[in-house]
Amino acid sequence: MGLSGFLRECMALFSKVERDALWEEFGAIRGLWEDPWCLRGDFNITLFPRERSSQRRISSAMRKFAEIVNDLGLVDLPLQGGGGEFTWNGGQNNQTWARLDRFLVTPSWIDQFSGINQCRLPRPVSNHFPIMLVGGGIRRGPAPFRFENMWLKAEGFKELVRSWWQGIDVRAALVTTLQQVEFWDREENEKILTVEETELKKEAKENYRKWVIMEETHWRQLSRETWLKEGDRNTGFFHRMASAHRRNNSLERIKINGEWFLEEQEIREGIANPFKNLLLEDMGWKADIGRLQLDQISQQKAVNLERPFTEDEIHVALMEMNGDKAPGSDGFTLAFWQSCWEFIKEEILEMFKEFYEHSSFLKSLNNTFLIEDSSWKDGLYFSECLCVAKNGFWAKWVGWMWSCLSSAKFSVLVNGVPAGFFPSTKGLRQGDPLSPYLFVMGMEVLDVLIRRAVDRGFLSGCNIRGDSEPPLNISHFGVSLRINLAKSEIIPVGEVVEMEELAVELGCRVGSLPSQYLGLPLGAPNRAPYMWDGVEERVRRRLALWKRQYISKGGRVTLIKSTLASMPIYQMSIFRMPKIVARRLEKVQRDFLWGGGNMEGKTHLVNWEVVCTDKDKGELGLRKLAMLNKGLLGKWIWRYACDKDNLWKQVIKVKYGQEDFGWRPKKANGAVGVGVWKEIWKESEWCWIT
Repeated sequence: MGLSGFLRECMALFSKVERDALWEEFGAIRGLWEDPWCLRGDFNITLFPRERSSQRRISSAMRKFAEIVNDLGLVDLPLQGGGGEFTWNGGQNNQTWARLDRFLVTPSWIDQFSGINQCRLPRPVSNHFPIMLVGGGIRRGPAPFRFENMWLKAEGFKELVRSWWQGIDVRAALVTTLQQVEFWDREENEKILTVEETELKKEAKENYRKWVIMEETHWRQLSRETWLKEGDRNTGFFHRMASAHRRNNSLERIKINGEWFLEEQEIREGIANPFKNLLLEDMGWKADIGRLQLDQISQQKAVNLERPFTEDEIHVALMEMNGDKAPGSDGFTLAFWQSCWEFIKEEILEMFKEFYEHSSFLKSLNNTFLIEDSSWKDGLYFSECLCVAKNGFWAKWVGWMWSCLSSAKFSVLVNGVPAGFFPSTKGLRQGDPLSPYLFVMGMEVLDVLIRRAVDRGFLSGCNIRGDSEPPLNISHFGVSLRINLAKSEIIPVGEVVEMEELAVELGCRVGSLPSQYLGLPLGAPNRAPYMWDGVEERVRRRLALWKRQYISKGGRVTLIKSTLASMPIYQMSIFRMPKIVARRLEKVQRDFLWGGGNMEGKTHLVNWEVVCTDKDKGELGLRKLAMLNKGLLGKWIWRYACDKDNLWKQVIKVKYGQEDFGWRPKKANGAVGVGVWKEIWKESEWCWIT
């Protein structure tokens, strides 16, 4: 197959003038060239702060580079290869590292080379590491069976359910039906079709429509994008999202204890073995919880928990789940069970009956695939979880919990292939609906143990003092299970002697302010625009996956509402967003909705103020960030009035005092340490007036 395209090599661009000239050239070429693009070379600028070891803020040059990459519709492929994510080092004593070199390609290039990635090679002489485009696809073993939701669209599916393992070539069937439609279109152009031929053409179009729906469903499932509604025609978008996920999740080498492993079996064992060891219960000391006095549920609640499962509640629970979520270890998606309920419900009800009577079920139902993120709450042992019996739960319900916990077995998915198969004797899995409740019960035991230690004088708290309220002791109210020193840092405030020795003793690293805590900036000026660079980076990274040309305007509106406008919410719920940051993020949303940007000025068809007007007034109902920020901060004023004994309210009350019979806090005064609450307090007037 012949391939036409455009390849341009970029040498080091040292000045803003050189870079602007290059961007202008690329913009002109894009208007004339629709074939695949590939740009390579030293751009002498990074896309995001994390691509430079000494960079903490998004500079204007970085922001311009990110906008140009987005406007040109270019994709920055994942960088792989031993040694890290940087391609250059230099500066004083060669202590600065950065990713200046990269390949940038268009989605149409990826369509022709779907298995391609960037690879960093060893550096013999230069201060730049060579990079190379590597193709050939991802090495994979035998992948587990995965049910395709597209088959739910096929007529006669229930009758053919036993033949799924044989598979069907969807693309071939789609091409065949399209050829039939094209044949009848040509016939109609040459002559008037008979009644019989018209019916055949109609049948061919209907068959093609069915295959298009099935193909869209197939790529929707692979893309893991659940925000689009059923019937949206975005097959191209789903295809590219699935390809992007596949590239980002691929793993061709792994570094363990300073040594790189390249062979497939070594990679699989190197990943599975640490998980296996991590899930084994330590045989060391455990707290004695036998004599603890815990709060108990009422007898009526205990009785209700042990009532037999009814068909209605099982069916309702099943139908409320998202059918496009990743399948279980058996390969079947929830959409399969939802669609075939009438066909398979007897077996499901029998399974629940067996579980109710004997606290057992088919062991394979509790097999789980692990991914890179932790899928359990480390530190809780099964013996501790089963302290639920002391909360007033009856034996049958406790037996159910034990069966669910003790029968779990795990494999780790490496490049889509399971590695290892091992049991777990500790931990709670995230995503399991039971885990949050059991975790809270475990925390109640920990709370009682800490309170007992405080009462006996083994622990003591620190006091928070205010102007008028008595001091508050808080150290035993908020506590973590165990400090992960490898992921922690010690931050000095002022002059602290022997800081390095203290860090070595604790086994953590020395940090500095500003830093990050629970995903929020710590120690930075709360109204500084650079404090929001992380939010802007996440928004632009998400846009890099979407590439708006593959999404309808309706799809873009949905994406802005569900993702772009929601990404800053966590930080906006605590801090006031500077106006310049709100303008930047709303500009990103506008350009994404209407197209255009720095390279191409497209007319925005509707004023942004009108776009953000409520839907009930006939507009799109997008949210203005400033008003959303104002509402999120105002919620704290209302929560202060409604919450009774929450720890955060007690701290605010002691530190600042309260007025209006305890309905709201006093104004925060002072120059240091009050900025966050001072901004929140500004919303108190309109909250109470409205």
